[in-house]
Formats: sequence, C-alpha cells, structure tokens
Amino acid sequence: RNNKKTPALSRFLNVTISSALLFAVNQAADLVIQLSSSPKTKQDVSGFGTVFTDHMLTIEWTLTEGWQAPLIMPFVNLSLHPACSALHYGIQLFEGLKVYRGDDKRLRLFRPMLNMSRMAKSARRACLPAFDQTELLECIRRLVELDQDFVPHSDSCSLYIRPTFISTECSLGIKKPTRALLYVIMCQVGSYFNNEAEAVSLWADPKYTRAWKGGTGDCKMGGNYGGTLFAQYEAVEYGCQQVLWLYGEDHQITEAGTMNIFLHWINEDGEEELATPPLDGIILPGITRQSILELTRKWGEFKVTERYLNMGRLCSALEQHRVKEMFGSGTACMICPVGHIVYHGESLHIPHQDKNAKLSSRIEKELTDIQVGGCSNTQKHMHACMHTHIPQMFPLAQQQLG
Repeated sequence: RNNKKTPALSRFLNVTISSALLFAVNQAADLVIQLSSSPKTKQDVSGFGTVFTDHMLTIEWTLTEGWQAPLIMPFVNLSLHPACSALHYGIQLFEGLKVYRGDDKRLRLFRPMLNMSRMAKSARRACLPAFDQTELLECIRRLVELDQDFVPHSDSCSLYIRPTFISTECSLGIKKPTRALLYVIMCQVGSYFNNEAEAVSLWADPKYTRAWKGGTGDCKMGGNYGGTLFAQYEAVEYGCQQVLWLYGEDHQITEAGTMNIFLHWINEDGEEELATPPLDGIILPGITRQSILELTRKWGEFKVTERYLNMGRLCSALEQHRVKEMFGSGTACMICPVGHIVYHGESLHIPHQDKNAKLSSRIEKELTDIQVGGCSNTQKHMHACMHTHIPQMFPLAQQQLG
C-alpha cells in the first residue's frame, strides 16, 4: 500500500455530554490516504448498488478520545464485535447523494450540505456523536476525487455516495454508544426501477404504517426501510410495484415506497396546485422534495403547497377529473410518475399527459440540467437568483474534481 497525507482536512467536533462534562473540539491533523494495490476493472453500469469503487472513508469515534484521524483506505469488509449495538438495536443511520458528470466533464454534487445537515439531525436522534459537517463533506470530496474514474460517462447513470454512521458499542443493553464508526462507500448506479420510463403502480392499504408521530420517520435510519419489506412484497402480490403509505383514520397520503409524493391537480377551490404532505415528523425531508418546492415556487405559475392529502380527497378529485398527475421524488429515482393505485380492491387510474406537457417532465429536466451543469443562459440567470436555494453547484461542486 502507498500512503500519502493531505493536511488539515478533518476537524470533527466532539460535543458529547457525559456526567455534565462538555468535551472540547478534537482536531485531526491529517486525512490519511492508503491507496488500493489492486484497482478494479471498470464495468458497464447495470442495476443499482452492486458495483463499488476501490476506496472507502472511515472515521472512528470513542467517548474517551473523540474523533480519530479520517482514513481513506481500500474497500474492505468491516470487522464488528458480535454484540455491536448497531446490529442488535438498530443504532445506525445513513445518507444518500450522487456525483454527476456533466457535458463539460466536470463532476458535481447536488446540494450536499443538505445531506450533511439531515445526517446530523439523524445522528442526534440516534444518540450518536456530532460531527463537523463541512469537514466531513471535504473528506467525501477527496474520496470522490480519488475514485473519480468510477463516475459514469452517461446521462442516465451516476456515482452514488452512501455515508453511514453506526454504533460500535460492544456490549449488550440499550445505552448511549461510547464507540461509533462513520464510514462512506460509493457505487455506480443506473435506474432504480427496472423501467423508469413507465409509471409506477402503488398499493394503498392502511393496515401497514411506515412512520408515526413521535417516531423516527423524518430521519434516515435503516429501521425505517427494513420494516417496510413485508408490505412491499404484499404489494407485489396485488400486482403493484410499491406501497403508497397511509397514516391515520382518514388515510392520509404520506410517502410512496421510499419516495416523497406530489399531487398536481385542480384543488377544491378550483386552483391549479402542486401539493405534497407537510414535514410533520412522519415525512422524510427529501433533498429532491425541497428542490422541487423551491423551483416551482420560483416559477410562480401555480399554487405550491405543503398540505395534508388523503385518499378521500384523491378519490373525489379523480371522479371529478381534477387530477393532472401524481409523482414520487427522491435521490435514487429523481422523478417517478404514478400510473395507478390499488385501494380497497379498486384500481384507481392516475391520468397521464403527453410527456412533453407533464409538469414532472419539466421539473426533471430542470433539475437534471442543474445537476450536470447544462443550464441554458435563461436557466443560469434564474438559478443564479436562487443561489441560496438551488444553486447550479455548491462551492464544493464548483471545483473540478479531476
């Protein structure tokens, strides 16, 4: 292995409070890089999340010593104690963001500080230690720089970044961790669904609940996903691809599979509206969701609302032909139109406009242009005005990574 050092890249903040003692900032002097001695042969991208890059980032933390020096090392299996509390009690979380290669060959990250902020929020909820978000992002940038050849030269593919934070407490019993590991892996990804050109089908049944008030539905924790598998496979038995998650006695619409959900319709007051459920603790605050809201509000062409939607209102709107379209959003799929919903044994057809006329297609094109830096002069001017909301590139992404 070859070693090289990059000075002063990580100053992770240790703010763990124990026995009324506030630990001071622990500064790591160097990011250590250990290069892989056997680089992988680059493969064509097929599927989602199976082809990983040559390297990974790891940072260890202990209550007594704080954050250790970040290490970029060859991609290897983790070694965990059999009593590791991440395995027994689900004290863990993750994030997901992508690296895009533009027509100008530059690599860009889309709004990465929003992912860092959401990860910090999830960490607080999981009683895992705080970290310096900017410094972590810089370490991730260096990891991308090192493995940049894995970023596909394709409009339909990208490099997916998976920051993960787990407790490595090596004793049984539910307690606040005294040991933790933050690591980052990356993999090539294509389409999340087998055919993203087709609208997805959803199964809506109130007997299953994805999240509840006071829970962790607004955090990106593994338990929120593993607990959905049973319902997902039941949806397949009913001929559907995903679950439309409902909540409460009035069957509130919350999320679709792992996506945020949007409804473009003419509302009860006769107004054209783009609506999505509010962030009330059971909805994951998606980065794509936030970007769609900010982008469409900037257009100022129709009402954009965060409001409660339920199956009763949706069924009435479908009967009265007031629904224009419905779609999901997320990092993995970007935009995914909904084709029909199975509810109470009935198949509800969701209208489809011509692809060029659909709002979702327009949104997807605009966001894709921002992500790959392919904006027109008009778009560049608009996005410059939106710099604090949806910049073309964040400061990190403004740098060419190779």
